[in-house]
Amino acid sequence: MGAAATLAGCATTETSVRNAPVPQKVSYPIVPASDEELAARYAAVEDGGHLIPAIPYREIDPKYYRQRVKDPTGETPGTVVVDTPGRFLYVVEPGGTAMRYGVGIGREGFAWEGEGIIHWRQPWPRWKVPADMIARTPSLARYSVENGGMEPGIKNPLGARALYIFQNGKDTLYRLHGSPEWKSIGKATSSGCVRLINQDVLDLYKRVPYHARIVVHQGPMGAAVGA
Repeated sequence: MGAAATLAGCATTETSVRNAPVPQKVSYPIVPASDEELAARYAAVEDGGHLIPAIPYREIDPKYYRQRVKDPTGETPGTVVVDTPGRFLYVVEPGGTAMRYGVGIGREGFAWEGEGIIHWRQPWPRWKVPADMIARTPSLARYSVENGGMEPGIKNPLGARALYIFQNGKDTLYRLHGSPEWKSIGKATSSGCVRLINQDVLDLYKRVPYHARIVVHQGPMGAAVGA
């Protein structure tokens, strides 16, 4: 089964959003978050008419908390970088830093590598399960494209936001998206896409500029990626 077919389980409806902020040429301090700041960062939040539950962040490895770090990618500011082996996503900032997020990634055989752009951005996406995924899991047929998919909401596997990756003008079917399954962060369990805690994907969505470049590594970040 090709990469496009395996990743199709992340397919959703699409809406273009062009007003994301572009990083400015400033440096940012690297300051560890206090427990009070973490509690606020992962508190319950209302968004788009949906109440996102608080995250029990103390049950997550602290390295996967959203945090500013020294940029390890060497990419230009505004670039999104996925470090699959490390289970991290970075948004590169000016001044030598990056915002880092812990992520869950696709299990073996459900992965994509390369460079592309974030062509679409979708708040509260609808999950439309493609035929190949239904063939593997027939119980998902009620969420098929023909049936209109799963309504947006807290239980939707795509969470509060989805960002769609294109390469050479074509949809890779690879997504960055929120997830209600916070326990999956740091693990390889998904059908190919990169999942973030819903509170983190809200933050990511605000930081990533329209048509941002994205680089996805399946091996060490110093190695070349597939085109």
